[in-house]
Formats: sequence, structure tokens, C-alpha cells
Amino acid sequence: MSVTVRVPAKVNVQLAVGGARPDGFHDLANVFLAVGLYDEITVTPAEELSVTCSGPDAGQVPLDRTNLAARAALALAERHGLDPAVHLHITKDIPVAGGMAGGSADGAGALVACDALWGTHASREELLDICAELGSDVPFSLVGGAALGTGRGEKLTPLEVGGTFHWVFATADGGLSTPAVYREFDRLTEGVGIPEPTASEELLTALAKGDVNALAATLSNDLQPAALSLRPSLADTLAEGRAAGALAGLVSGSGPTTAFLAADAESARTVARALRESGTCRTVRVTTGPAAGATVL
Repeated sequence: MSVTVRVPAKVNVQLAVGGARPDGFHDLANVFLAVGLYDEITVTPAEELSVTCSGPDAGQVPLDRTNLAARAALALAERHGLDPAVHLHITKDIPVAGGMAGGSADGAGALVACDALWGTHASREELLDICAELGSDVPFSLVGGAALGTGRGEKLTPLEVGGTFHWVFATADGGLSTPAVYREFDRLTEGVGIPEPTASEELLTALAKGDVNALAATLSNDLQPAALSLRPSLADTLAEGRAAGALAGLVSGSGPTTAFLAADAESARTVARALRESGTCRTVRVTTGPAAGATVL
């Protein structure tokens, strides 16, 4: 018997970042939107815990117990006094180290899959609690749709979305370390008064109404200057996407994936074609949001 769970990628349509806290984290106002690029995690009983991975960039995925899928299985097993003897297979389609929460998605997917396989019947609250222990983006990977994340991003408030939004994602060569991007953010903002991060009311209204032009006008990412400082070539990708007709473009999360909001499906295809031909990125993906969270197939 095995259980397979599908989990979506995310884009941050707003990422407001506060100053560094004493614990090294930053308070955030993080507006997540799940999008239709998915990893699938299949869990099968085994002699011992093991992880395998297939798909694009699979060679970059750790296959030891540092993998968030393995950590999720261990955390659930520990809480319920179980032996985490499972084989976790990750079918990868979310870009690796791209600021789209692929690792977090795998953690959430493994948690839901192990819960189903073992019959632990964990409550939603328990699953979200384990997710928050695993990482700031993992709870949203479980929930999907759209949500405001506060604290370090793990405290979620679901948001209404009034329509479908068309996105183009351009992946860059090599990843960007999230801690390195935050360190660069701290360096760039040193001595600057950073306001308390709050969600944009205009952006939340645009999401709720499904108003693509209003959403485009309010997209923002406080980590973008830091990501561009560490990877200046991303500015060329952003310029190419906007020149091709994207309503807006921004670095997704800590990068280095860049995200472009398009007016409709045809415009998204046009932007994607131009980005592929530009030579400024490695791969280009077209999809829509919102998407459902972790789902047993």
C-alpha cells in the first residue's frame, strides 16, 4: 500500500519584512498565493526511512534526513510513538531553491501522506503545528489557496480570491540561499528605520475581487533589492518579462525565480515565449493561481 499527495508551489504577491528579531528571524506580512506547479510525494512502508527523488533538478535535492519530507515523517512518528519506516519518493516539478517553497511543499506533502498511511488521524491543528516546526513556509503548503502569513510567516489567515490569475515563472541558473538573502537585506537596511510589516489593503482587495490590474499595481517584495544585489542578472529577466507585456514582475520570495503576472492566458504565453528567447533565464513555466493545498490523490 502507498499514499500519494500532491502539493503546490507558491508565489509571494506581497512580502513585507520587518527588522531582525533577537532570534534572528524577521517578522513578516507574507501574502501567499498557491500556484499550479506541483510536487508529488509517495509514501510506502519500508524497512527503514529513505528518500528518493525524480524530475527536473532532482540531483539538487538532499536524500538524507535533512530533507523536509524526511523531517516531517520523523516528527509525526515521534509524536505518535511510531517507527518512521517508510520510503518517501518525491516526484519533483517545483523548481529547486527557487523561492517557490518546493522543499516546504515536500514537507507538507510527506506529513499528510504519512498521516494517511499510518492512520494517525492527526487534527488540522496538529498538522499545522508540525508544519510550523519544520519551517516558515510549510504551513501554507498544507493549506494552499491564498493566505496572509504573519510572525515569521507561519501564522496563517486564509484570504478570499475572486478569480484566476495567470502567471509566468522564469527560473535562474543556480539557487539563492534564503539566509544569505536575509543577511543581505539586513546589510542593505542597516541604520534604516524599518516599519512594522503590514499587508496592503489595496492588494488584499485586488485578490478578493480578482482584479488583475489592481493586483499588478500592488505586488511587492521587500527582499527583492537584496536578491538583486546578490544576483544582478535577475534585473535583466525582470526587464525582459515586463517588455514582453507582463503587467508586473517581481522576484518570488528570496529568489532567484522571477514571477510575472499576465493579463490573461494568451498574454502569459507571449511573455513566456519572449523570456525563453531572451537567454536571461534557464527555464520558463506558465500556470495559474490559486491552487489547492496538499491533496491525497
